[in-house]
Amino acid sequence: MLQLRNSAWAILISRTVNQRVRALNSAPIRQGANYVLYWAQVNRRAQSNHALLRAAEWANTLSLPLLVYEGLTCTYPHANDRLHTFILEGVPEQARRFRSLGAGYCFHLPRTHRDLNDTLYRLAARAAVIVTDQYPVFIAALHNASVPAEVDVLYEAVESSTIVPMSVFEKREYAAYTIRPKINRVLARYLTHMPAPSLNRRWRGSPPEFHTEVTASGIGALVASCEIDHSIAPSISCTGGQLAAEASLRHFLQINLSRYARERNQPAAHATSNSSPYLHFGQISALDIALAVRSHAAANGLVPGEFLEELIVRRELAFNYASFASPPDSFAHLPEWNRRTLEDHDGDVRSLVYDYEEFRSARTHDPLWNACQTELLLRGTIHGYYRMYWGKKIIEWSRTHAGALATMVRLHDIYALDGRDPNTYTNILWCFGLHDRPWQERPIFGKVRYMSYEGMKRKTGVDAYLREVAHLEQTGVDPFRLRAEI
Repeated sequence: MLQLRNSAWAILISRTVNQRVRALNSAPIRQGANYVLYWAQVNRRAQSNHALLRAAEWANTLSLPLLVYEGLTCTYPHANDRLHTFILEGVPEQARRFRSLGAGYCFHLPRTHRDLNDTLYRLAARAAVIVTDQYPVFIAALHNASVPAEVDVLYEAVESSTIVPMSVFEKREYAAYTIRPKINRVLARYLTHMPAPSLNRRWRGSPPEFHTEVTASGIGALVASCEIDHSIAPSISCTGGQLAAEASLRHFLQINLSRYARERNQPAAHATSNSSPYLHFGQISALDIALAVRSHAAANGLVPGEFLEELIVRRELAFNYASFASPPDSFAHLPEWNRRTLEDHDGDVRSLVYDYEEFRSARTHDPLWNACQTELLLRGTIHGYYRMYWGKKIIEWSRTHAGALATMVRLHDIYALDGRDPNTYTNILWCFGLHDRPWQERPIFGKVRYMSYEGMKRKTGVDAYLREVAHLEQTGVDPFRLRAEI
């Protein structure tokens, strides 16, 4: 009976996962290995994680235990206290959940640029198979391009960031209206609950000697000990980790979903899900959010279409773009009309020009723009509607379009908890016309959409937002922060 149950589970996992798996080398499975290794680069969670399911499938097939490895170096670009803290805040609960599944768990935190960063290769030497996360941008994309050739064991990458697998789309889509019907045709197949991981052999050993034990009370000291930028303080609004992500989702379902369609573009109303940092760091899955929203809406007579459009269609359009556009932060990937109109107007006279430091420190003439930037400095996020305005004004007040793009990317890389993400690059390039249509031609923007301060005042509660950000700046306390035990 146990063998039949295991066989049925393996068939179910194969159906759930196989379309998402890519073998990135042709190395063999190691005989006489100690474990199967899951390298959690992106999806830092123990549920609704296709890569984890694939690793569990391998472990059961090979009658081996599973070891989960996470690393956080100090050498990634713009490493700072904000990003380190957010990741470390999730580690205690991740360790508990992985261990409760019966997996081993190793977290490694090199403190200086001089520390050896060979942990993955040391673990790979005793692994039968390496399974990791497929991700189209930033460090994971670089690792998945270089590491497979350096290891002598099968290396697989599994996509678990989107609801519909990225492999379903054979080409880059032009806009939401082209990808939406393709998603809707197959969505029912993928918008279903995933089976929980099940391991036949529990991990019985101790963590490797380079494991770093992380406790909630010790995070501050760990961050302080790292050779990173200590001038970028942790977010005053967001706590990292699966518990915080789940608390944020509960708040959205209970308080915000019923008013999302009506108030989502009113930043001072706080009617959004605040899920982008947790999605970016893989601490919650888009699948779990979508299923929870759909269930709650059905039980309470709500219509969740506007939210699911953003979570599924718009987000997966961004992943589609990033999967086919490398590097993703380049004008080379804009449509021809975009490139031509920007080239035609790049030399237009700007009546106001600010440099990077003036943008960074929120020292422009525009109180709304300054408030948006201050929110980024303090919270690590900007409300999505105002972030469009924030980007449009950087274009208007930069010497060149290329300089504007570089400023937006750099500010997100350093300060944004949802930066370095397919959504980030797509939303930034939307400000330059990506996934949009031509508009009436005007100076600087050409045929790219323009946004004005007067328009924001007509459409949104600017004064309430300015008061809120002023309070954040004066007190350093966010009254909208959600607390979660970590």
